[in-house]
Amino acid sequence: MNRKKLLNISKALKKAKILVVGDMILDEFIWGDVSRISPEAPVPVVEVRSQSNMPGGAANVVSNVRSLGAKSGMAGVIGRDEAGRILKNELARIKADTSGVFQDEKRPTSCKTRIVAHNQQVVRIDREKVGKIDKGMHNKLIQFIKKTISKVDAVILEDYGKGVITASLVNEVVRLAKKYGKIVSVDPKEENFFSYKGVTIITPNHHEAGRALGINIKDKKTLHRAGKEILERFGSEAVLITLGENGMCLFESNGHITHIPTVAKEVYDVSGAGDTVISVLTMALAVKASMLEAAYLSNFAAGIVVGKVGIGTVSPEELKTAIKDR
Repeated sequence: MNRKKLLNISKALKKAKILVVGDMILDEFIWGDVSRISPEAPVPVVEVRSQSNMPGGAANVVSNVRSLGAKSGMAGVIGRDEAGRILKNELARIKADTSGVFQDEKRPTSCKTRIVAHNQQVVRIDREKVGKIDKGMHNKLIQFIKKTISKVDAVILEDYGKGVITASLVNEVVRLAKKYGKIVSVDPKEENFFSYKGVTIITPNHHEAGRALGINIKDKKTLHRAGKEILERFGSEAVLITLGENGMCLFESNGHITHIPTVAKEVYDVSGAGDTVISVLTMALAVKASMLEAAYLSNFAAGIVVGKVGIGTVSPEELKTAIKDR
C-alpha cells in the first residue's frame, strides 16, 4: 500500500462526520501496586495509587473519532446515576455531541471497573443490566437518528450486547442510510450476528465470525469460507475479519481477498482495539478512501493502540509516525 496515499488519507480524517449508535460503557481504572498476598485468601493485595475514568464501549468509538479530529455524535442510553453523569461529562470534555444520549431511570449505566497493578489487569468488576432497552427509549433513538443521519457521512453501529442494538434498529438505520446515501459500519456481537443485513461493512473478529457461522476458523481455507459466507448472507460491500496477532483479512464484494499483516510492535492490552479499527476504517471511508486503503489505515491504528495499557486512542501524530516508520 502506498504510504503517501495513506498519509494523505490520515490527514483528511478530520473532515469526517460520524454518528455512533450503540452500548455506552464507563470504563473505570484503579491503578496500584502489589507487594504481598492477602492472609485472608490466596489473592494479591492491591495498594491503590490512582483512579481514572474513560468512555468505553460505543463511547470509546466516539473518543477514537474525536482524537483524530473528526466530528462525532453519540446516540445511546445511560442511567440517571453517577456513572452516567461521569460518562456524559467525559464525552463533553472531548467535545462530542451528546444530544442523542438519553437517560433511563430504570436502567443503570454499564460500568466496568478494572484493577491494574504493574501494568497487569488483576480483576474486572462489571456493574450493568443486560437486556433490550424499553420501547420508549428505542423510539427516542430512532427519532434522533432520523433527524441526524442526513447531516453525517457515516453511522457506526457499536454492539456490545447490552440491549441498544436490535434488529429493528438496524433495519431502520440501513433503510435511512440507503435513502440518504450514507455508510453504515458494524462492530458486531455474536448474539445479534444475523441482524446486520444490508450494512456497508462489518468487522467481526475471527472468534465471533467462526462461532456465529459454526465454522472452526483454523487456517486460510476456513477463514476464506467464513468471509465469503458473511458477504453472501449480509449483502455487504465488504467484511473485515480481525485476526489478533495475525492482522486482518478483507473480503470485498468484487471478489478480492486481502490479508493484511499486523504492524504492532508490542502488545500490552487489546482492550478497545476493535473500537479503534471500526473508528478509523469508517472515517477513512467517509473521506472517500477505498475499502483496502481504509482497512490498511485501521490496521496501523490498531497496531498503535494495543501497545498502550488500558483503553487507548490514537492521535494524528501517532498515526502519521506509524505509517512513515513502516
